[in-house]
Amino acid sequence: MPANKTGSSPKKKKSRRLRLIVIAVVLLLVGGVGYGTYWSISTVRASFPETTGSLQVKGLSGPVQVKRDGYGIPQIYADTPEDLFRAQGFVQAQDRFWEMDVRRHMTSGRLSEMFGSGQVETDAFLRTMGWHRVAKQEYDTKLSPATKKYLRAYSDGVNAYLKDHSGEELSVEYAALDFANEGYKPEKWTPVDSVAWLKAMAWDLRGNMQEEVDRALASSRLDPDQIEDLYPSYPYSRNKPIVQDGALDRATDEYDPKATTTGGTGGTGGTGGTGTTPGAGSAAHGLQSGLSSLSKTLDKIPALLGPNGTGIGSNSWVIDGRYTTTGKPLLANDPHLAPQLPSVWYQMGLHCKQVSSSCPFDTAGFTFAGMPGVAIGHNQNISWGMTNLGADVSDLYLEKVTANSYLYDGKQVPFTTRDETIKVAGGKSRTITVRTTNNGPIVSDRDDELTDVGKNAPVGSGADDVAPDRGDGYAVALKWTALSPSNSMDAVFGLNTARNFTDFRKAARDFAVPSQNLIYADTKGNIGYQAPGKIPVRAKGDGRYPAPGWDSRYKWSKYIPQSALPWELNPKRGYIVTANQAVIDKKKYPYLLTEDWGYGARSQRITDLIESKIKDGGKVSTEDMQSMQMDDSSEIAKLLTPYLLKIDIKDSFVREAQKLLEGWDYTQDSDSAAAAYFNAVWRNTLMLAFGNKLPKELRVEGQCLRVRPADDSGPVEDLDGNTRLVRECGTRDPDMAQPDGGDRWYEVMRKILKEPRNDWWKSPGSRLDPGSDNRDELLKNAMKDARSELTAKLGKDINSWSWGRLHRLTLENQTLGTEGPGVVQWLLNRGPWNLGGGEAAVNATGWNAAGGYDVTWVPSMRMVVNLDDLDKSRWINLTGASGHAFHEHYTDQTDKWAKGELLPWAFSKSAVDKETDDELALTP
Repeated sequence: MPANKTGSSPKKKKSRRLRLIVIAVVLLLVGGVGYGTYWSISTVRASFPETTGSLQVKGLSGPVQVKRDGYGIPQIYADTPEDLFRAQGFVQAQDRFWEMDVRRHMTSGRLSEMFGSGQVETDAFLRTMGWHRVAKQEYDTKLSPATKKYLRAYSDGVNAYLKDHSGEELSVEYAALDFANEGYKPEKWTPVDSVAWLKAMAWDLRGNMQEEVDRALASSRLDPDQIEDLYPSYPYSRNKPIVQDGALDRATDEYDPKATTTGGTGGTGGTGGTGTTPGAGSAAHGLQSGLSSLSKTLDKIPALLGPNGTGIGSNSWVIDGRYTTTGKPLLANDPHLAPQLPSVWYQMGLHCKQVSSSCPFDTAGFTFAGMPGVAIGHNQNISWGMTNLGADVSDLYLEKVTANSYLYDGKQVPFTTRDETIKVAGGKSRTITVRTTNNGPIVSDRDDELTDVGKNAPVGSGADDVAPDRGDGYAVALKWTALSPSNSMDAVFGLNTARNFTDFRKAARDFAVPSQNLIYADTKGNIGYQAPGKIPVRAKGDGRYPAPGWDSRYKWSKYIPQSALPWELNPKRGYIVTANQAVIDKKKYPYLLTEDWGYGARSQRITDLIESKIKDGGKVSTEDMQSMQMDDSSEIAKLLTPYLLKIDIKDSFVREAQKLLEGWDYTQDSDSAAAAYFNAVWRNTLMLAFGNKLPKELRVEGQCLRVRPADDSGPVEDLDGNTRLVRECGTRDPDMAQPDGGDRWYEVMRKILKEPRNDWWKSPGSRLDPGSDNRDELLKNAMKDARSELTAKLGKDINSWSWGRLHRLTLENQTLGTEGPGVVQWLLNRGPWNLGGGEAAVNATGWNAAGGYDVTWVPSMRMVVNLDDLDKSRWINLTGASGHAFHEHYTDQTDKWAKGELLPWAFSKSAVDKETDDELALTP
């Protein structure tokens, strides 16, 4: 469970520790590690699902078959849609109810009910945003009757399972939780619990909110030109956008190109950029401490899907049958999300026994436990994949407030308020008041530091004093498309039953949030793309910086018409690639989607791989698609390594490591010593060039930029026995931040590498660092530091170095496995695995240079769909079907996933029957 470590009293911390100790003891008992024997194997197995025989399920109108293959992946067959989704709810509850229960408490801001006072601040922030409230509004007012019927059926299935299972019969975690939190009983599942999951998806895929905060914070230490250096424009000429030959279905009166800016370096209404107005610039400048605190608050909110920022995303591509060995399209998808245990995905097939207008479902793919339908996959006619579009759909507004009102166009407007009561396991309930402006909820109310925002803000003087009446200061409001009701849930069922591109685009129109790149292929040979989403048009400003909430000129004037969103069908080039790059060249498009795209390192690599394969009449096979997914070539290595090799290194200790880069092909295999050394050099280069220049508010708390030897024995010795000092944790400049190393930094580096005396290369010296005055001096120092760092981590012998020893994946149970005592984590977590791949590689086993080399996001699943023969499609999950820690299907796919293997994906009834190991009959 995500923990909040700030603002807790010693008494609360002590209480929480005691609760975790109790949980640890119980898990030790039920996990069977006491004295090397199994104390209670019956308790462990009590929650394992029944997968054979027959079970009665209340509400079914007829019998349902659940067929599981050797990996426990279920395929469900029913006569009606209601029975199909009722069975889906039942089966997912069998495998994943603990995950579902924790997730719904998270999306509704009720984690404290399960885990106690440590979650109160997280709950308060989530209540302030009101995900569950918005989900209820969607269910009550926006969703189609059919969707609501399916949601109710799904809930009935979950509740049918709950009726006959409780405590240890649900999972080992409940056995522990019931002991530590006496009286906790899961409530019935509701349709709103399912709809609220889309809010969690939208939060983790919300776009540039963090960049908006970071740019404003950077203005405390950097000038406008320096900030623009760190946020380069998208390289349209080098990294191709998604839509190149596409169309815009729009009527001439649907949009006004003059209604919005299409970007620019600074825009209007930002801080620190060119064209800044006094109102926005001065106000945001006074919010350094407040925005810093908000940034930390955002980091505490659970990331159900993964980290947010540039360089993080997903891959999908589709290739026309002209260029495939099958003569029909091939479609690949691998979303990049946080590594979680169990995986965020759940593989499943949903089949009407007789497909008809009354029962139209025959689909299989990756679902979310807790939500009916299939999110990504295929049906009998089409296949679809998703990557995050990254549109800017959230803005922070600075608000001039009093206790009861806020200023808007010169008038005081009363807040809309509501009280929220947070129940706390083992403690007293807490009531918070949520204040909302016309721009959204006041998120700064949820942090003690933010309550004083703006009291001493330097907002100008004389003619430039834009806020002489600022009172108690500025507050921060969040405007975000996901906080307005929509009918995105309708899109899920629309995609599941789409028969052609027209149906696909119709379903996409309902996909309001999160905005996704949707790719398409069908069994008739067509390929396509659609950009859906509810994307705002700003009357003024470009969304790159916090805006003045008191000025109506900065409001959202409207949304981009759905018919004006980019799309493509059967482009001449014969393929479509989406990997979070720019959707369309902004010179060719009248609306601003965002200025904070991923920079296209992955998308262009995929494009190059496809082009090289189809050159001179070549064809792409399913195996080729699978091989492309595992491509681990490093774009930054191609750029930086030639410069590193030109540096004259006299020091034999460092020269030995430099030689690793000679002849290296830039691939990042797990066993590659060159990849290990290069990535260490890259990390140290970022720290030396930028780390002591970025504002302290941007630093990653608690991270070490240098480490001692693994045995903590002291300084490192080089090949000749000479002492090499290595910086320790805690000796860093307190005002120093560390870049994360994403592909935005590739573009930053691309520019300054051509300027050997650029100011960014100047690094002040210290006792441990000689400093630098130019590019080559800094790179030499980075190579030396990297050699010392890897000697400390991996040993003196460079022949023993490998990238995988640095770049390790540990799968953590997303509740007790992330914060509990070590023994709890040992029981629930799995790993580590030594991995290849890397940051912004196609095989995107990402890592954050601010914190080390451990894997922080992954291809959370992989699939390749063969539209010529769907039974020859392939898929893999990060973990397994089961959420039960001691079940055989807990992580039974992970070894294969790590090796880049895919499992056969049976779809037709005959193929499913052939793969079936267990069959369960659900009866009325």
